[in-house]
Amino acid sequence: MGRVLIIGAGGVATVAAHKVCQNPDTFTEVMIASRTEKKCIALAEVLKKKYGTDVKTAQVDADSVEQLVELFGSYKPDLVMNLALPYQDLTIMEACLQTGCNYLDTANYEPKDEAHFEYSWQWAYRERFEQAGLCAILGCGFDPGVTSIYTAYAAKHHFKEMHYLDIVDCNAGNHHKAFATNFNPEINIREITQKGLYYENGKYIETEPMEIHQPLTYPGIGPKESYLLHHEEIESLVINFPTIKRARFWMTFGQQYLNYLDVIQNIGMARIDEVEYKAPKADGTGEEVVKIVPLQFLKAVLPNPQDLGENYDGETSIGCRIRGIGNDGKEHTYYVYNNCSHQAAYEETGMQGVSYTTGVPAMIGAMMFLKGIWSKPGVHNVEEFDPDPFMDELNKHGLPWHEIHDGDLEL
Repeated sequence: MGRVLIIGAGGVATVAAHKVCQNPDTFTEVMIASRTEKKCIALAEVLKKKYGTDVKTAQVDADSVEQLVELFGSYKPDLVMNLALPYQDLTIMEACLQTGCNYLDTANYEPKDEAHFEYSWQWAYRERFEQAGLCAILGCGFDPGVTSIYTAYAAKHHFKEMHYLDIVDCNAGNHHKAFATNFNPEINIREITQKGLYYENGKYIETEPMEIHQPLTYPGIGPKESYLLHHEEIESLVINFPTIKRARFWMTFGQQYLNYLDVIQNIGMARIDEVEYKAPKADGTGEEVVKIVPLQFLKAVLPNPQDLGENYDGETSIGCRIRGIGNDGKEHTYYVYNNCSHQAAYEETGMQGVSYTTGVPAMIGAMMFLKGIWSKPGVHNVEEFDPDPFMDELNKHGLPWHEIHDGDLEL
């Protein structure tokens, strides 16, 4: 049915590649490309052995529009699945425009030199994608992604007006490491150390990092301390569902994780600016001054998120808690969520649950595009499309969802 090019070979890309190969009727040709091609080759060998799929590989620097254009022009994919770093969203979108390729990603753009993310940089491409007759699908992971689809589904089936939206993300797993991040450490630490942000009554309210927190009870898990963060899907959801009066995002963290994070910040290892360091030369002839970014150095010495799965137990629980006016004109609450087992994710794909919950929706979004269900020119957040077929596929591909009507939202 279609040819896809996956950019990236990390945990999320690995899960997405497994899921793509499980659906050969939809994904008839597959290529995986990354800065380090040997990672792509290793993944392709696993996929060939497990599914019998011949996956092509390539080396590409996703920071280089020129290299991306050359690759896209030679492979001619129907869809580029950007599962690389958020820093690279704009170069990949630009290359898609220059080569006539459609686009999908799982996280919005942020610049390397500033811990700040928003959709405006990608929304600025709307007119160019529309004029080119190309489709760009933004934020098709879990959060953002499935949480936005959950919200659209609630609006379509359960509410005349949604007034209060709280997205809740709990990882109750244990990777048995002193300190590790569940996805790219650089992105993860940048995200949670910046100031919190939420939407209320038509404006955004900023908080200090981790300032607002409270225990929330997660199905099958129990109460976990949950912290209000700035998260990107709020930005598009309050535009696409204007009856929302307040929208917030919450994530759980264990105390040990927070203690380590506090130390990392206090000793300057969360810095994203360059520092100079005098390093001895390998030949012993003296020293030379090198420049390093502390957070990038920290990333190099922390456990690789791709290697956490084998000993990871427990599960994630991610969902949307919504209050508003139902179709009967009365106030109702609605909680829709998924719980994902780390061990089940590892047994299927070799990756832990956090990668799984992002990689599976990326595949489903690509499936929606290739089947012509989600396909219109322009740049679109996922909640702008029909949620129903996507929700159906979640149940088929390892992320079943559950509903609680008129329960206590705790918020």
